[in-house]
Amino acid sequence: MTDDYLYDRSGPPDPEVERLEALLSRYRYDRPAPGFPAAAEPVRWRVAILAGAAALVLAAATFVLLTRLDRGPAWQVERLSGAPSIGDRAIEDVARLGAGEWLATDVDARARVTVADIGHVTVEGGSKLGLVATSPREHRIALEKGRISAKIFAPPRLFFVDTPSATAVDLGCAYTLDVDDAGAGSLHVTFGWVSFERDGRESIVPRGGRCETRPGVGPGTPWFDDAPKSLRAALESLDFGNGGDSAVDAVLAAARPRDTLTLWHLLARVPAGPRRERVLDRIVELVPATAREPREPILALEKDALESLRSACEDAWY
Repeated sequence: MTDDYLYDRSGPPDPEVERLEALLSRYRYDRPAPGFPAAAEPVRWRVAILAGAAALVLAAATFVLLTRLDRGPAWQVERLSGAPSIGDRAIEDVARLGAGEWLATDVDARARVTVADIGHVTVEGGSKLGLVATSPREHRIALEKGRISAKIFAPPRLFFVDTPSATAVDLGCAYTLDVDDAGAGSLHVTFGWVSFERDGRESIVPRGGRCETRPGVGPGTPWFDDAPKSLRAALESLDFGNGGDSAVDAVLAAARPRDTLTLWHLLARVPAGPRRERVLDRIVELVPATAREPREPILALEKDALESLRSACEDAWY
């Protein structure tokens, strides 16, 4: 056999090739298959059209399935008391909350929501909570009003709670979160840490810390449960009122070593210059170990310098 035969059928064929040609000849495209008329070509086109339609149906079904999977599976909701509901469905014992659905509790109702496999949220009376999304990358709910208590055991930034004025970002913790009818909120951390965020404004709240939030403003400056009343009043004025230098001075005067949590946040919330320098001076006065931290990078709000300063302050927080 020569290569010419395989290329253009010139030259002597190989006997084995001839045998294969004879066996396969019935399947040549230019011959009708045995038992079918020569005009069978339209049948092949109909088969192709049907196959194409089936492929389109399969693709559409796959798209719908993937869309549903992207929203994530439903979460279990357990009735604890009263008459909680999902939409217009009353929860008798246990129900499922899917993405896009809302759980509501009347004043006497309580419910417990299992957050995938990372923890649970207890929903108190008079609350409205929706499941936004759930996936291996993110579990997110929205608290429109009311109170929840969350206990989450997961890597940081996996569980989120949106409120009308801020988002609570779990850093591995337990906390309560309240939202009133006007959209104002209050966060209280009982274990671990929570980041309270809105439009680039962030409050990092540790165990025993609290933080308020207001519509149009976002999270305020965090403080510890036992902070002096004068400090809390000055923060209310500074964060959500018209407080200026006088409010900053009141916070600095009332601060204890533990309140460097509050002062550390104030560094980024007061203007550069003498006011920021006063805040840093008070931190160093309250926690002398922070004097070792580089001053100019801190005043310039360089991230690494601020993180180092926070670490130096934390020994005074507990």
